[in-house]
Amino acid sequence: MELKFPKGFLWGAATSSHQVEGGNVNDWSEWEYANSARLAKEATLRPALRRRLWQGEQAQGKKPWPDYILSGYPNPLQPANYISGRACDHYNRFREDFDIAKSLGHNAHRFSIEWSRVEPSEGKFDAKEIEHYRQVILALTAQRVEPFVTLWHYTHPAWFAKRGGWLHPKAKESFLNFVEKIVSEYKGNVKYWLTFNEPETVVRHGYIQAIRLPQERSLRKAFKMLKVLVQTHNDAYQLIHKITDGKAAVGFAESLVFFETYNNWPQNVFLMKFLDWYRNQQFVPKVIKNTDFIGLNYYFHSRVRFNPFVSWKWFQYNENKLGLSDVSWEIYPEGIYKMLMILKKYNKPIFITENGIADAKDGKRTMYIKEYCRYIHKAISEGADVKGHFYWSFLDNFEWSDGFWPRFGLVEINYKTLERKIRPSAWEYAKICKSNVIASDDADLAEKRGPLRSREGEASDPEI
Repeated sequence: MELKFPKGFLWGAATSSHQVEGGNVNDWSEWEYANSARLAKEATLRPALRRRLWQGEQAQGKKPWPDYILSGYPNPLQPANYISGRACDHYNRFREDFDIAKSLGHNAHRFSIEWSRVEPSEGKFDAKEIEHYRQVILALTAQRVEPFVTLWHYTHPAWFAKRGGWLHPKAKESFLNFVEKIVSEYKGNVKYWLTFNEPETVVRHGYIQAIRLPQERSLRKAFKMLKVLVQTHNDAYQLIHKITDGKAAVGFAESLVFFETYNNWPQNVFLMKFLDWYRNQQFVPKVIKNTDFIGLNYYFHSRVRFNPFVSWKWFQYNENKLGLSDVSWEIYPEGIYKMLMILKKYNKPIFITENGIADAKDGKRTMYIKEYCRYIHKAISEGADVKGHFYWSFLDNFEWSDGFWPRFGLVEINYKTLERKIRPSAWEYAKICKSNVIASDDADLAEKRGPLRSREGEASDPEI
């Protein structure tokens, strides 16, 4: 049988400014130059990478990196991999890229506005950059592609970061000034606004795990920053509605993990509840009254089992029948259905604002997209108000502290020539986008296979 999605369902892909534009000058670009040599040197040494187990000989520990990754450019052993530089040059090629998106049947596109471009010094807005993003938005609407605009996707202007970032007393005021300027400029052409992308992730990586900016372990600062982000979202929500006379739809994008227990032993149940609180309850419940929709970034599933004898996998025991992505994230499509059913309780529209796979060979991406969409459809059929799906990512891009080597894109980027090449999986996704249907052969095959249960194994989840 065919799986038909609701009329008006939005299909597209997502990017963020720093990851694709090129030429950005912000706190992240400064961090890259300071840390690129170290990251390249540590690429085969640091525990997070030793845990990335590959299929075949890599799964047996014979190689830390497979040949198909090392043969790419840049690869994880090269410092250039960790410097965004010109990235995909999307800043200059956005029209070409949007032509590709349209050819693939996308009717929506999620992107972010680079705060550091628009406000390079405090209180001084760059008219040229404001006009640039106006042209980006108009290029989308001219193609009848709905723009979803993210106002903050990880990066900050240098002036904002150097005075203390979100811990500075004027942080909220500064961001709201930026929001007011941007929304006032583009309100006639943008309906959907996202205040923040993955606020909990930024706090956790910066102040708990200390693997990204500002790389400082402090629970006090972590919870202080979370409090400020919650307050700022709530105020930004009210501000955007005031500017747009209530005509905008305002939400956020948050990365959530579906946790379940390996068994019902008390220690596993306790640990599962703690991890859910730690990962999923720090932002969403506190802003839900001030949001018009929920943006779900979904990548991770964790089957929790307490194992104190193996330090790096003490909380996780995943199943890997469908394999792992190139960054060793488990492919578990049923998890997105279960997370959507959890979010259903909020009675808010939901957009899948990110969901995708690092797959340099493009051998798993088609299966990945179809299976996850199958489970999204299942959630819709059971009452989840899902309105759209944005694959991550539209282009291969700069994946933060992992750099360029993870290949998430529907469109392959040759980083030497900047040539674009549409991957076969992108055309398979296009069939879904254009028809609003998962074809009967795909649906029937999935139905015959049944629920995606699998053998036991381990997969690292560096995000937790």
